[in-house]
Amino acid sequence: MINMLASVWALLAGVVLIMLGNGMHFTLMGLRGGMEGFSSAELSIITSGYFLGFLSGARFSPILIQRVGHVRVFAALGSFISAALIAFTLWAEPWTWTILRVVIGFCMSGIYVVAESWLNNATSNENRGKMLSAYMLAQTLGIIGAQGLLTLGDAGNAALFIGASILVSISFAPILLSIQPAPMVDVAKPCGLKDLFTASPLGTVGIFLLGSIYASQSGMGAVFGSEIGLSANQIALFVAMLFGGAMLMQVPIGWLSDRIDRRKVICGTAFLGAAACGLGWIAQSPPAWLTLDPAVPIMAAAFLAGGMTTPLYALFLAYTNDNVPVADMPAISGGLVFTFGLGAILGPLAVGLAMDVLGPFAFWIVLGGTFLAITVYALYRMSQSEATPASETDAYVNLVPTTSIVAVEDATTWAAENAEAE
Repeated sequence: MINMLASVWALLAGVVLIMLGNGMHFTLMGLRGGMEGFSSAELSIITSGYFLGFLSGARFSPILIQRVGHVRVFAALGSFISAALIAFTLWAEPWTWTILRVVIGFCMSGIYVVAESWLNNATSNENRGKMLSAYMLAQTLGIIGAQGLLTLGDAGNAALFIGASILVSISFAPILLSIQPAPMVDVAKPCGLKDLFTASPLGTVGIFLLGSIYASQSGMGAVFGSEIGLSANQIALFVAMLFGGAMLMQVPIGWLSDRIDRRKVICGTAFLGAAACGLGWIAQSPPAWLTLDPAVPIMAAAFLAGGMTTPLYALFLAYTNDNVPVADMPAISGGLVFTFGLGAILGPLAVGLAMDVLGPFAFWIVLGGTFLAITVYALYRMSQSEATPASETDAYVNLVPTTSIVAVEDATTWAAENAEAE
């Protein structure tokens, strides 16, 4: 394990720094947007802009890399991100911010493709599973750490935006100065939605709905906190709890999914997510017997809801690939990532509109309703087909939604090979 980490420490260090900068900018959008007087609907459009750019980057960045090479693409995209982060403080206008978010989303997607290609090239089949876990951990720790950095400054001035820009800029140094050779990028063309639904109705519907949940949590969570009057430090803690729950719940949920019908695990996990959202909604008018600070159940709700969201992503990928031939996995995985991206674009728009009409606590209503929709559909699919025996399923991999299709394809292929070996 030590030898493995020693060979890729520069890549992992760079990933942590990238996620520190990107994690800061996500929360800063909600904090600064509230100060600028942006409505929930306007901030939801800005949030969706990132995921629109991210989805576009997943499609076009491999082509760009094949034309001009990893290093040039990595450096160019990083420069655009650094410039865009500073530009947020120069033009505080919703449509300008939306364009900047599209640019950042596109560039971040390309950077993930490059970084994950290098990581994949530096990994052998024997340690691929451990390497993927280390990469996912680096991403999550970077996002959580970013929330701590936000407590060091004031979102009302340019300092935190500049800090995020600096972190992204210096993240390129350990990666570009490492001696890893530039690998080939060969991403399979995603299958169409019709073929994807035919292969796995639950995987297709579930990951679309989950995309809306994840994007709303990560993009609108700070907006919710700002509108209910949480302090900047409390908002940073709220977002950190979303990702902290995700990091801690991956292992037990993954362990369970390798031993029983994955549809039952999906159903139970989604139901717990809905219950967590119910806890968050109750916090607006807590019962008389609940004498705690209202912020306590809100933080607990964030921890539990976030703790269910990320494992569901890996569950849907694993469940879908359990039911398709190994040769079709790359195209199916690409289709799932694309479907997740569509949900991520639309989800924040629904949450922002609901918050504008019903108030900030509609944040929990929309998320909870979406979790319940996943639960109900999983129950329906369980009534329509027999379960795949646990002995015939692929291994669960701790994937997180912030990865690109490169890591997803690599992880699903490794899981299938590992299951066959066992």
